[in-house]
Amino acid sequence: MKTKPIHKIKEIFQSEHIDDKIIEQLRSDSRKGVQRLLAIHDKQKMKEEKLKKELLLKKQFEDQFRLSENDLLAGVDEAGRGPLAGPVVAAAVILPRNFEYLGIDDSKQISEVERNILFKQITENAISYSISIVQAQEIDQLNIFEATKQAMTRALESLDFIPQIALIDAVKLAGLNFPTQSIIKGDEKSLAIASASILAKVTRDKIMEELHKKYPEYNFNKNKGYGTKQHITALKKYGPTVEHRKSFSPVQMTFRKELS
Repeated sequence: MKTKPIHKIKEIFQSEHIDDKIIEQLRSDSRKGVQRLLAIHDKQKMKEEKLKKELLLKKQFEDQFRLSENDLLAGVDEAGRGPLAGPVVAAAVILPRNFEYLGIDDSKQISEVERNILFKQITENAISYSISIVQAQEIDQLNIFEATKQAMTRALESLDFIPQIALIDAVKLAGLNFPTQSIIKGDEKSLAIASASILAKVTRDKIMEELHKKYPEYNFNKNKGYGTKQHITALKKYGPTVEHRKSFSPVQMTFRKELS
């Protein structure tokens, strides 16, 4: 193995299934290039093992809510409760028991690139999923908490199958014809809730990117409607749009200023 040039050894590391015996042989190769490749390989293996452990813990957490192994379990989460503009989006997801894709976590803890990859994996493999959008005008009518509950309820009611249990991230829902359980920090504990958080976040981000094209002065593509310094400055200069939540301060203040 030592006689192989480093670029050939690199190709071995890039193969999908690298033999552990080859790895052990390479550990005796003192060349710096080989040792760097081994360090990268070891780091990747450690990361993979960590993700596998996290996946197992999320599945074990969910299993305590199933009465039988065939029970359908839905996860529900939202994106967009805090911004000054744009909708609140909720997603509900039912995953198959054998779903093994690694890296699914609270959407805020993973990069945009990873979220988009995971969005595709979740939507292509889910037994059922649903996404519900409540616009700014309805948020103003209901208040953000009630609008969030509406979005979550609609997402659950739009699933193709009725779950035996629904786990919801930190919100209690009533009036559904199946049991629900509010889970504090659910997107860290439940695979289904974490998956729902990714669907909701990716969907809302895309909506805000589209709104940026309509209202470029607010930079919705970057701030996603949150009250950044730049957003507040634009709000004071141009006033609120129809996409702004006029019941939210400081939008409320600029809206009243416009009316006076």
